[in-house]
Amino acid sequence: MGYQVKKVDWDTQKDVLQQIREKVFVYELHIPKHIEFDSLDEFALHVLVTDETQTPIATGRLCVDGLIGRIAVLPEHRNRCVYKSLLNFIVELAASQGIEKVSINCILNEVERFKKNGFVQQGNVFMEAGIPRLRMQCSVALFNTTPFTLVH
Repeated sequence: MGYQVKKVDWDTQKDVLQQIREKVFVYELHIPKHIEFDSLDEFALHVLVTDETQTPIATGRLCVDGLIGRIAVLPEHRNRCVYKSLLNFIVELAASQGIEKVSINCILNEVERFKKNGFVQQGNVFMEAGIPRLRMQCSVALFNTTPFTLVH
């Protein structure tokens, strides 16, 4: 299955990005809508993944400080190829912006997977939208998606 990943403008693609994030975060994970959509959306760089029929299936964002977030993949497309493509693109986008380190607030059962990709723990466990998380950070130069996969 072929996927296309591209940088998109929040103002023009807002509806598509919001639909994907609502399905994953608001309806599936029960995160309140007012928490899911914040003021960072206007300033972040957004990424959209489409399948071979150009149907939007995933999104993510990169904040100006290198924080990767709001990675949302529709359930029927959660596979290694989608996550690998999305994360590779976001990290390459970070590099193109001169960002040397990226970080992500990952859920606890994904910490080991991120470690395999070159991420290291930053700080202690904290709560975000009612979910325990750990901030992980990685040098863009050391990022490795070879073993990357996520499961839900």
